[in-house]
Amino acid sequence: MPRFSIIVPSHGVAGRLSQALDSVLAQSHGDFELIPVCDGPDAPAEQLVAGYAERDSRVTPVHSPPADGLAGARNTGMRAATGAYLLFLDGDDTLVPGALAALDARLTETGDVDVLYAEHERVPWWEGEPTNPAALLLPPKTPAGAFSPDQVPQLTGVQLPAWTAAYRRSFLTEHRLVFPDSHYTDVGFGALVALRAEKAAVLREVVVRHLVRRQGSRLSLPGPHHAQLLDQVELVLTRATELGLHEERLVPLFDHLFATVLKTAAHPRRLTSGRRAFFRRAGRLYRRHRPAGFRPPGGSLGVQHRLLASGAYTAFCALRGVNRSATRAAEALPRPRGLRTRLRYARALRRPLDPGLAVYCAYWGRGYACNPAAIHAKARELAPHIRAVFLVEPDQAHTVPQDVEYAVIGSARYWDVLARAKYLVNNANFADAVVKRPGSVHLSTQHGTPLKKMGVDQATYPVVAAATGSFTKLLERVDRWDYNLTSNRHSTQMWERAFPAAHETLEYGYPRNDVYYTATADDVARVRRELGVPDGSTAVLYAPTHRDHHTGFETGLDLEAFCEQAGEDVVVLLRAHYFYDRGQAHSTGRIIDVTAHRSSEDVCLAADALITDYSSIMFDYANLDRPIVVYADDWDVYRETRGVYFDLMEHPPGPVARTPEELAAVFRDGSWAGAESAAARAAFRERFCQFDDGRAAERVVRRVLLGEPPEAIPPVIPLAERTPAPAPALVRS
Repeated sequence: MPRFSIIVPSHGVAGRLSQALDSVLAQSHGDFELIPVCDGPDAPAEQLVAGYAERDSRVTPVHSPPADGLAGARNTGMRAATGAYLLFLDGDDTLVPGALAALDARLTETGDVDVLYAEHERVPWWEGEPTNPAALLLPPKTPAGAFSPDQVPQLTGVQLPAWTAAYRRSFLTEHRLVFPDSHYTDVGFGALVALRAEKAAVLREVVVRHLVRRQGSRLSLPGPHHAQLLDQVELVLTRATELGLHEERLVPLFDHLFATVLKTAAHPRRLTSGRRAFFRRAGRLYRRHRPAGFRPPGGSLGVQHRLLASGAYTAFCALRGVNRSATRAAEALPRPRGLRTRLRYARALRRPLDPGLAVYCAYWGRGYACNPAAIHAKARELAPHIRAVFLVEPDQAHTVPQDVEYAVIGSARYWDVLARAKYLVNNANFADAVVKRPGSVHLSTQHGTPLKKMGVDQATYPVVAAATGSFTKLLERVDRWDYNLTSNRHSTQMWERAFPAAHETLEYGYPRNDVYYTATADDVARVRRELGVPDGSTAVLYAPTHRDHHTGFETGLDLEAFCEQAGEDVVVLLRAHYFYDRGQAHSTGRIIDVTAHRSSEDVCLAADALITDYSSIMFDYANLDRPIVVYADDWDVYRETRGVYFDLMEHPPGPVARTPEELAAVFRDGSWAGAESAAARAAFRERFCQFDDGRAAERVVRRVLLGEPPEAIPPVIPLAERTPAPAPALVRS
């Protein structure tokens, strides 16, 4: 029995069907059967499919007449399937590379779940920017493994397309679950599956690339077929009542179904006739099936709920007209959320720029950190006349020094300073709604050297592209930049590819790395004391990067076992990626959790050596000229799913270990600090530490904030003439 049966209806998509079939046959996981569903022996897709069947025994075509529609084609494929799990793929969609391997791995982790929900990309027909709606619809806090739908009630109310999940075939057979005959067949099938499933799981990874056709979905076109939506709503809610679905799950199910109903009822181009009849029937269903605990949402949508419940069709039509008029008026304003905020921001934009105001932000408001903080500190020394305001999220205000002004993101003051500041400094990007005013100066400082693909270069890596969102919006944000900072020539070249725009590149180094050349032995000793590093120990910083294909932080390494095997004097400073910073340390034994420590630079100063995988921290740490070991247990997977700019295995900054045993051996035998390690590090520093010399912040302040000409900016000190901060071993001696 194959692991997967992949059912591909082909009606009306013969021109693109080969892409769908090729995407399946090219999967690295080969334990599957592919079931194309053709209209009949003389159908346009028949000859194409026959050729695939001749070349690959895993291709088994079946036939379903066009009159049976999409539901009939899928049901025919289900009857022919023999695999343990069923997947449905539209004939003009594709499986992303590695999709089946990811599904198989996740199912191995979770066991035999009834349904495994996954993410998908929506790609415009003109190959525009993909979006990932499932990432927003799937509940963000689902259990790590298999779970009962009762544990995640809101999942019952999420109706995703059939091709965004894998279904256990025996589960579907046992409960006689098939696709209802309807244009809204996915609504009925998805809900019935959710009602019957006893074990479910979620894969936070894109599996399918769904082509958004130029002519649009049948469900977005006008016609009487929209009445079939109510057939599915009635079917699902009746079945939920028969099964005695608990109110905690019934409420989100009801909410989602009627959100879809109201969207259709309010759409001026879908129901060209029969709108009143649709509205009245929907109202009857609403009143009959409304759960006792259901509370309508707020705002305009809540008003629509109440009008539907009362059958007030005329008032509903009037509200729809008012909402459309308000939308057109609001689109003329700047784009912050909330009408009051838009108006306030619009007024502030009419006021003159403040030439003495600079706004700083780091990591989307995570606090006073990174290059923006280093530039701000130097500006207080060299440009004290410039007032500074740091932007932070509400829960990060405590990270800002007491004598530094700050504004909470989203507040009225936040929008006021963004509108009036002449200088705007960020290591990521400001919000989409921020307007680039003539005369303002935007500086992008970045926050690392790119090993992994970034910006528009992520477009061909679906897992990452889905998380990135619209590349059009990304480039609109990049177009606001006047300057972009780099720390080496490699970064200069990669940023120009990843962020194509008209800004000027400043090869000045990263200001946050200045401390690696200005810190003293006392600074190193102080930081080690603050972090709790025991006297006489060898502190190894373990800093793995984020995995886009993982649902949470996974060390991938038994750190306690590593300490035992590496040496009795070894302690580990664990620093997870900042995505997983929860503000609390979880230190145990010889493991010191420094994830929540605000300064990665301090943590690096305290460490005798660095263990990392593919994190950009290696490029910064190399400035200290201390040993670096690469732990690359999943390099091939990372390179395939994330994409990289160069082969780290060919040009590492030190020894490379592939297994925990190899990693421990590197420290046990001393090769982590040996001659070969030093030689690899020297070559790495020559390539990636070109512009970091301890004076980067000064160069930035003089050029950007003080407006000094390029020829007046202090030159970069040659690498051979720089003296890094003393290593902890020297401090101890």
